[in-house]
Amino acid sequence: MTLLIVAAGVALLLLLIIVFKLNAFLSLILTSLFVGIAQGMALETVLKSVQSGVGSTLGSIAFILAFGVILGKILTETGAARRITTGLVQAFGVKQVKLAMVLTGFAVGIAMFYNAGFVVLVPIVFTTALETGLPLIYLALAMASSLSITHGYLPPHPGPTAIAALFKANMGRTLIYGIIVAIPAMLVTGLIFPEFHRKRIANPPKGLLESRDFTEAEMPGFGISLLVALVPVLLMAAATVGELLIDKTSSALPLLRFFGDATVAMLIAVLFAIWALGLRRGQSMKQMMKWSDESVGAVAGILLIIAGGGAFKQILIDSGVGNVIAEAFEGSALSPLFLGWLIASAIRVTLGSATVAGLMAGGIMQPILAVDPSINIELMVISIGAGSLMFSHVNDAGFWLFKEYFGLSIKDTIMTWSIMETIVAVVGLMCVLALNLVV
Repeated sequence: MTLLIVAAGVALLLLLIIVFKLNAFLSLILTSLFVGIAQGMALETVLKSVQSGVGSTLGSIAFILAFGVILGKILTETGAARRITTGLVQAFGVKQVKLAMVLTGFAVGIAMFYNAGFVVLVPIVFTTALETGLPLIYLALAMASSLSITHGYLPPHPGPTAIAALFKANMGRTLIYGIIVAIPAMLVTGLIFPEFHRKRIANPPKGLLESRDFTEAEMPGFGISLLVALVPVLLMAAATVGELLIDKTSSALPLLRFFGDATVAMLIAVLFAIWALGLRRGQSMKQMMKWSDESVGAVAGILLIIAGGGAFKQILIDSGVGNVIAEAFEGSALSPLFLGWLIASAIRVTLGSATVAGLMAGGIMQPILAVDPSINIELMVISIGAGSLMFSHVNDAGFWLFKEYFGLSIKDTIMTWSIMETIVAVVGLMCVLALNLVV
């Protein structure tokens, strides 16, 4: 009955948005209330769950998105994004720009959480599309696929890191195995899959995809442009390396963690961009703040929709849907690596959150690992991480982030983003099972 209610909730959401043309945020809130009440939750609990979902989602993403779009606006308006794009095109050639997007997404994604990496790289994707004439979605899929892969497969991202800690897996081996599995996944989703979407049209919100011609003198140098874009990456990477190499009792570790926090790193990047790309090159503070105000206005609607997705996710969690799925898989005779992936996939599709799916699947699989020492626990981490990416749809904030940034319909977002995530999950499982034969 529980899963039927969830299915009815998803159907209601699609009905409200597609048929009745209701705003996505309102539709998500109404659907959340429906599912919570239908699940038998007390009315007061339903309201608290919705509020908690909105608050926790915005709490983790609002600052990152706001600082990210400000950074992106500054990169775009000062010509820095165009300079980076020109450098990439010259280095890889127009025919290999898609590969450049994949490698850039992977490099940034190793150190940065998905949401932060996405908002940092989106301006580069936009200007690359304008510079080369290549389709926006074509390039966006190449970038987003590698970012998503690092989010699901590799520490220090929340899901893989928490699962590895739960299993007491070796973090270094997990990272190495994860990179090995990531290579074929990026090949399929980043280089092959976008070829099927060359003709799909994007309609990003006004204020996000805008550009103008720059003279050579107007644009900053490639080095400083790239440095500004990579400041948050470098800060987060330093914190990651510090976690692995510095003694846990060292006083330097809290400092690294502070400056490596996604919100702080993005804030520092914005402040550095204001100085390095603006004030240092003759721009007024008034102009820099004007760009900042314009960019934050463009992202306000996206934040509301993501908040609605967070409310829906929280209702599904608080109503006990995950426990129903866990009980359904108890006592299964399937291969442990496949079972971990399957459980994570089922929870991901139902609840929406990759991190929650990974943690719940890890908790379910932990007793099995305890009694079967033959299971490779590092590969189990990656298998569950891959499953946690399965078919992102309307209950996932990442779905709405991709949809709204590129102005896609729900159908087009499913055909691009959701299918891409499914391929990432399936290829990840196949590579884990293959790797398990040789390690």
